[in-house]
Amino acid sequence: MGFKIGRPTQRRGKRKFGIGLCMMAVALAGCVSAPNDVQQGVGFSDYQSYLAAEAARREALRNPPVAILPPAAAPMTATTAQPLPPATAPLSQDALLAARARAAIDAAAPQAVAAPAAPVVAPSAANTQVTTIASAAAPVAVPARLPSSGGISDEQDFDAVAARETIESDAARRARMQAQLVVVQPEPVPTRPASVGPSVVNYAIATSHPMGQRVYARSPLGRGRHAENCAAYRSADLAQEDFLARGGPNRDPLALDPDGDGYACAWDPAPYRAAAQAASSSR
Repeated sequence: MGFKIGRPTQRRGKRKFGIGLCMMAVALAGCVSAPNDVQQGVGFSDYQSYLAAEAARREALRNPPVAILPPAAAPMTATTAQPLPPATAPLSQDALLAARARAAIDAAAPQAVAAPAAPVVAPSAANTQVTTIASAAAPVAVPARLPSSGGISDEQDFDAVAARETIESDAARRARMQAQLVVVQPEPVPTRPASVGPSVVNYAIATSHPMGQRVYARSPLGRGRHAENCAAYRSADLAQEDFLARGGPNRDPLALDPDGDGYACAWDPAPYRAAAQAASSSR
């Protein structure tokens, strides 16, 4: 009987080929990625994060890279010799862009709401007791009525008056106040003594012509001393009073009234006339 040589070898070759095909299929199945989700975007959790990162990248490209230098170390002294911190190399452009993109993504992500701060407890400076400082949201108790300080009257406060007054006590108090009332009778205005000198008020009321209207004759001599002589008086009223005392308005020895209107050093009688008219109309 004859034998077929080489058949077991072919079977083993077919088995190895089949195993290789299975392993290749498994490897190809692992390499195939899952279908992309349009809502999640490309490489980011959502599309808003992608937009924020893209904006940060463009902003970083527009601005030149800035080298972050390490802080200056404190100088070493003889008593306290501290080792200097190692020098930090400036960040590269890629590292700086990555840091800015990470900061933009973190800023765009929703932040957790911080819990309200607990009440702060601080020791009292006067003793060892502990005083609790309430938060700003806690209501503050305010007294409904402030006590009278003695200097401010609360007569318009109905509750305050009703708490301490009755009809009888109020009537008695008003009677006492009425008894203490002193009425001052008006008296006539005292007459101005002649020794005091001329009155600018009486002169203003006695005249009626306006400033600048020539009424009295004046000599052209001495007009150059007008400004200098007027500057010697502290006010126009004093200049007008001295002008009247020296014979004005008919005479003007000091050239205080060069235009001849009877008013020295630009003195204006209008305010006195208006005050007298208002007083007469109110009677």
